[in-house]
Amino acid sequence: MKKSIIIITLAAQSILVYGQNAAPANWFNLDPKINKVNGVSTERTYNELLAGKSSQKVIVAVIDGGTDVVHEDLKRLIWINMREIPNNKIDDDNNGYVDDINGWNFIGGQQQNVAEDNLEVTRLYKQLKARYEKVDTNSLDGVEKDNYAFYKKVKATYTKGYSEYAMYNNIYTSLEKGVTSLSTNLGKDSLSMAEFKSYKPVDMNESMAHNSISKSFSASKKNYVVISKFSKGLQGAKEQISKFVDYHYNLDFDSRNIVGDNYEVATERFYGNNKVSEPNGEHGTHVAGIIAADRNNGLGIKGVSDQAEIMVLRVVPDGDERDKDVANAIRYAVDNGAKVINMSFGKAFSPYKNVVDEAVLYALSKDVLLVHAAGNDHKNLEIENNYPNDKVTNYNASNWIEVGASSWKNKKLIPADFSNYGKQSVDVFAPGVDINSCIPDNKYESFNGTSMASPVTAGVAAVLRSYYPALSAAEVKEIIMQSAIKVKGKVLIPGTKKKVKMNDLCVSGGIVNLYEAVKLAEVKIQNKK
Repeated sequence: MKKSIIIITLAAQSILVYGQNAAPANWFNLDPKINKVNGVSTERTYNELLAGKSSQKVIVAVIDGGTDVVHEDLKRLIWINMREIPNNKIDDDNNGYVDDINGWNFIGGQQQNVAEDNLEVTRLYKQLKARYEKVDTNSLDGVEKDNYAFYKKVKATYTKGYSEYAMYNNIYTSLEKGVTSLSTNLGKDSLSMAEFKSYKPVDMNESMAHNSISKSFSASKKNYVVISKFSKGLQGAKEQISKFVDYHYNLDFDSRNIVGDNYEVATERFYGNNKVSEPNGEHGTHVAGIIAADRNNGLGIKGVSDQAEIMVLRVVPDGDERDKDVANAIRYAVDNGAKVINMSFGKAFSPYKNVVDEAVLYALSKDVLLVHAAGNDHKNLEIENNYPNDKVTNYNASNWIEVGASSWKNKKLIPADFSNYGKQSVDVFAPGVDINSCIPDNKYESFNGTSMASPVTAGVAAVLRSYYPALSAAEVKEIIMQSAIKVKGKVLIPGTKKKVKMNDLCVSGGIVNLYEAVKLAEVKIQNKK
């Protein structure tokens, strides 16, 4: 699932002054020495090291929720399956997927596409509840005792999550009622802060809304209040919360019937449709833009790679992705020429992990690099799980890079406060805060997340694989790790006030850097001769 933190905010609060709270434009491509910001040195690399060098196209698969293939900054860079004749309803290349022109949608059916889905914990709890809710625990043998213990863990996780979001849903419903009442009783939308604070709420709902509005505008250092602005932010937050209650944690909701596969057969491969752009294309479009947005069209932003072609693979709904779909997307990408795969998603449970592991090993056998987002829950992945991961058949896959998110800020604030981390479980950090990129309908927006850090790294990998095609996937990973800019001093552990060295948060102890990676790649290529 593409997780984000839900907060009530105002549009005005995101308009900040660079030098205080706002990131500089294009910061993830800037250079630590020249620009004094912890980007990955993309612009410097093209200007100083890659100018005039030969390169070749490299296919980067974006496994996500869909990508806008006609976006002004991406349309020239979307992968086209030249072996397939568009829209003739024939599998021309005999790969099992009809009219797969730009990729494939593994969560689509004949009539519609999956939009919302459960979290994996909900699916697991529903399945296990039927078996263990009323079981006589005295009758359980060794294996069944272990299964029952797992059920109890799943139930506890589900119950905690559902209760939390049900509580938020009730709070936001009360806030909505309070805001509506305030607006009616005050008789106007815009008031001075003094005038607003002098108003006496008539009930609990109004009191809650009055307090929240006062705090929000005070925090943004405004001396006025605009109720409609708060209401708009509240509505967006309420919609997000409602999805958790209505879909993600709803035991009675199941959208898989749309797909029409036999879901119990985890190895089934050929299902879905070719509609790769909808309905949840915002996240995947943003990811694709970071990797490959057109660097030469004078529009929007500049992606990291100037030679990437984006293959679109849709597996992530508004909810948790399913292992079966992830495995099939990896296999599709490998079989259709991708050399780098970006995966900006993750979840806490993986009931068919073995199927995903087999796909990861298949990618390894075909020299394909997998880049994965570490997650946004400020968790230590040494003790908590985030799937999928590189731990396959008792060893770590050498073609896998796990990426945490870094900020443009300096010193102790370099790790993003939301990023997952792990001394051995996360390989490297990369820019993932205030990242401006593409969203559908030729628009652009700034997002936060390891979901952004992963494609920054995938873009760096794509540059290495396009300019130095003799490098293997494992060598590209090794170069990215070894060339990472080491962070000096101590930094804050995400989500805490405690300071540690950066190598306590990731294996490399540093931030991805294309400039240093290209210099190291040159050395490795020369040594191969």
